[in-house]
Amino acid sequence: QVQLVESGGGLVQAGGSLRLACAASGSISSINDMAWYRQAPGKQRELVAGITVGGSANYATSVKGRFTISRDNAKNTVYLQMNSLKPEDTAVYYCNANLKLIAHWNSYTYWGQGTQVTVSS
Repeated sequence: QVQLVESGGGLVQAGGSLRLACAASGSISSINDMAWYRQAPGKQRELVAGITVGGSANYATSVKGRFTISRDNAKNTVYLQMNSLKPEDTAVYYCNANLKLIAHWNSYTYWGQGTQVTVSS
């Protein structure tokens, strides 16, 4: 019914930049909050950045000032611009969306399949 498809991951040198995108598709009535999480090997999944439907954003302390989350509500897409990347940013990045399906009362949270980001030193 709903798919979240991430793109934009890859290998980059320390200090470089990447832009991730996540497009939601399917029988969607509306999308509430959207977010990016990441999970490094041997570590728990952690919130990187979140954004409300109105555009208010919050960030993990470790990425504040380097990463920017944004969204295009017309395209059901959330972006993560990552600058000044560090080796410790290496992880699988997942997008997350809380959304309402057509003809459903409740909102549900969906996850993308993840995209690998590797930062070499």
